[in-house]
Amino acid sequence: MIIIPARLESTRFPNKVLCDIGGLPMVVRTALNAKKVDDVIVACDDARIQEVCKAHKIESILTSKQHTSGTDRCAQACEELRLADSEIIINVQADEPFLESEVIKTLQNLMKKSGAFMGSLAKVIDKTQINDTNLVKVVLNAHNEAIYFSRLGIPFCRDESSAAIVDKNPYLGHLGIYGFSARSLIEFCRLPKSPLEDIEKLEQLRAIYHRKTIAMAIVQTQSVGIDTPDDRERAVKLFLS
Repeated sequence: MIIIPARLESTRFPNKVLCDIGGLPMVVRTALNAKKVDDVIVACDDARIQEVCKAHKIESILTSKQHTSGTDRCAQACEELRLADSEIIINVQADEPFLESEVIKTLQNLMKKSGAFMGSLAKVIDKTQINDTNLVKVVLNAHNEAIYFSRLGIPFCRDESSAAIVDKNPYLGHLGIYGFSARSLIEFCRLPKSPLEDIEKLEQLRAIYHRKTIAMAIVQTQSVGIDTPDDRERAVKLFLS
């Protein structure tokens, strides 16, 4: 099952999830896109989102306004739906209306095969993006498991002699899509928060802090998350023009 957490308030882009994307509210377009892969439910915090979903025949569930993350919202939906412990849950952000079906399927298959506590995806980024603190970087071990996520450029290339190694091992940007089993999703949300996630503002660091495995796959994607009105304009021109 795919759960899409949707929060109405947004500091940089008020009512973002309801903004128009080619004639459809963004959350609806994201849900319809995700439905190409699996059953979808929107876990929202406001009746206005639920009304929009209902008008477009998208299943939704109203969750607490007190949640501090989309993952907590997904966990509440999971519990209220009484999903089986082994059910694979894919958390797709509401601001990803153009995420390719193949990308979602890759994470779904990874979770089915790996048996990891959780899973996520990354893409190769170019050197001009390394110092962009809005783009989260991730480093992997030899088993394609996440070692660390950071807003800084990791690994740090200390000298020119390392440049050839970097060329063969390019930097990876993290994609904000997560896979869990229903059991591990609820367990994750019950784990104590870590100082790492508070410092970096990256909740996935909680899993690493508590020695939980995050399986990773590297994918190719053209999708962009929509955080600002300018992002919306660029995305619409890129994908719908």
